[in-house]
Amino acid sequence: MNKKQPWRDLLVEDLSVADIVLLGIPFDENCSCGEGTRFAPDKLRELSGYLPPVTENGEIIFAKLFDFGNVDKEESIEFFFKKVATKAFEVISSGKFPIFLGGDHSVSIPLKQAFAKFHQGKRIGIIHFDAHADICDIYDDSKLSHASVNARALETGFKDSDIMMVGIRSFEIQELSFLENHPHQVLLASQLDSLKETGIANEIITYFASFDAIYLSVDIDVLDPAYAPGTGTPEAGGLSSRRLINIIRKLVQQLPIKAMDLVEISPPRDVNDITSWAGLKLLLEVFSIKGQKKGRN
Repeated sequence: MNKKQPWRDLLVEDLSVADIVLLGIPFDENCSCGEGTRFAPDKLRELSGYLPPVTENGEIIFAKLFDFGNVDKEESIEFFFKKVATKAFEVISSGKFPIFLGGDHSVSIPLKQAFAKFHQGKRIGIIHFDAHADICDIYDDSKLSHASVNARALETGFKDSDIMMVGIRSFEIQELSFLENHPHQVLLASQLDSLKETGIANEIITYFASFDAIYLSVDIDVLDPAYAPGTGTPEAGGLSSRRLINIIRKLVQQLPIKAMDLVEISPPRDVNDITSWAGLKLLLEVFSIKGQKKGRN
């Protein structure tokens, strides 16, 4: 393939005219199983140049993207996460819609810290699409594991009632108490089979109707491995890419989602870039919704 400009005609060099801002966090040192997610931000950029700025329904995408590049790690994990939080706060403060590209899911820890800081005083929530609950206090002797993302969020401005998990089908024993105490906030993958995408989205929309700002976190392993083989901890029984796109499109249209991340894509573990392509397809639909429609030229 001949290399093309990342994001094609959507990319701009002037932040002031952008609708959406991107930041990559190429980091995978907190994975519990398969690494490789550090390559995802640049792989997504590389492949993005081959996708036309058109939605799956044939609508031109008028959004303009500004790419802040990557936050690279050259220090301890703790110091790096502080650097990520500082940069993420800058990105969120731009007034544009921020999309963060991981990286393993632990990068959400500093990202949510920045989100909570920026929206301090407002009612904030998290919609967590994932195969895993990620609410272990400590996993692999680390409080910064990608299995501890939601546990750390509870320490930085979010409450138990602020989190809804979608597509879950794997729990550590220590995580079962959240399921037992908050059953209506965990939409199990096994439950989703009997529901249409509209019903799933409406249940989430109803729950978050009174929230001011919502952080949307999408772990690509919410998809069944048939649709996303390139991830470190695949779990059978997940959503199809068709269903995920339908659900998230409705959520982004109807809820005050103020930031989003896409994590756990591992290009070295992928097959024909299937997983990266799935992530990009989802991003294009979000771009279309969050961009300002300026009309055809």
